[in-house]
Amino acid sequence: MTAKQHSEMAADSIEFECELPDPPEKVWRALTVPDLLAAWMMPNDIKPEIGGRFAFAKADGQIECEILDAEPERLLRYSWRERPAPGNAADPLTSPLDSPMDSLMDSIVTFTLDRTVSGGTHLRIVHDGFARVATPAVAGAGCRLSLNAHNPRQTIAANTPRLILRAA
Repeated sequence: MTAKQHSEMAADSIEFECELPDPPEKVWRALTVPDLLAAWMMPNDIKPEIGGRFAFAKADGQIECEILDAEPERLLRYSWRERPAPGNAADPLTSPLDSPMDSLMDSIVTFTLDRTVSGGTHLRIVHDGFARVATPAVAGAGCRLSLNAHNPRQTIAANTPRLILRAA
């Protein structure tokens, strides 16, 4: 990450970058085909069309999303809003989005894919507004690693790239 990118990154964001051996076409499929995305993240009904709404299913509720930007094999950006299941009282300390003001507190997940010289993919994942969300976009995989220099307590799944590729 360049100094400029670091300075532009919000204090409540997390970022993850890696080089993957597979081409952007394969990584894009893992991010946008519902069954492939579910294999490394959560069940979903994603359709990568700008303005399209979809949801990730969780045992204790769902995550409502809207596609904000989609450039096949290059960029995917969507809003991320967690909702508890009906009758499931959320803990305001761990799920601050479950307040009447939550529509003002969405977070944004951005996946940027760039082809490497070797034909692989440089993948950059940014979850802006992460501090306001209970679960980061890529934490469903289980293995965690601290990434954010602004707040070392924020975590992300360290094995996400391997799971993405295995899914596709």
